[in-house]
Amino acid sequence: MPKLIIIEGLDGSGKSTQTELLVKHLGDTGVKFKKIKLPDYDSPSSTLVKMYLDGQFGKSADDVNAYAAGAFYAVDRFASFKLNWKSDYENGTVILADRYATSNSIYQMEKLDEAEWDSYLSWSEDFEYNKIGIPRPDLVIYLDVPVEISQKLMTDRYSGDENKKDVHEADISFLQSCRKSALYTAEKQNWRVVNCTENGKLLPIDTIHSMICNIVDKELSNA
Repeated sequence: MPKLIIIEGLDGSGKSTQTELLVKHLGDTGVKFKKIKLPDYDSPSSTLVKMYLDGQFGKSADDVNAYAAGAFYAVDRFASFKLNWKSDYENGTVILADRYATSNSIYQMEKLDEAEWDSYLSWSEDFEYNKIGIPRPDLVIYLDVPVEISQKLMTDRYSGDENKKDVHEADISFLQSCRKSALYTAEKQNWRVVNCTENGKLLPIDTIHSMICNIVDKELSNA
């Protein structure tokens, strides 16, 4: 049976690091898997996403509404599925995705009034999983890191050059809203939330990794 496992988190949450550690863990345990990273910036399918993040449609994330931006990313996900991992998935390979359609409810849903959030979640699920036809995830792990900590990690990543941040990364109030919408969706859609901090500090990478492995191993044992 195929499995689609998603790692989500705000920019600067350590998501890429934890995904790579999980790749090593799956390899060590002999699981047949394939890792994908979305958006696929090497593909022409991500052109609209790159234009959006570069600020070509406006310097604020709010200059592109939640539905339009969600559609930009959905096109890229559809192309990735059809061209890169559909056959692997259908042959029973575990697909490990660094971001997925679930990112809509983190980065786009926050643009709407909270009274519209449930409607947006329903639209996004129907549009991507039913209308477009990409697979529905089996497990979503959300790495929860407060924005003040993730911002420091991103600043360190860019060696202090704040100009390297895209329209999402540079907008602190936007990211705070994204965290709120992510935790709302996590409760609504049964995501597994990994609290990556304690007493205002990021937990050791290995500690977070162990928590993630326990969740993934349990999911795969139920395959």
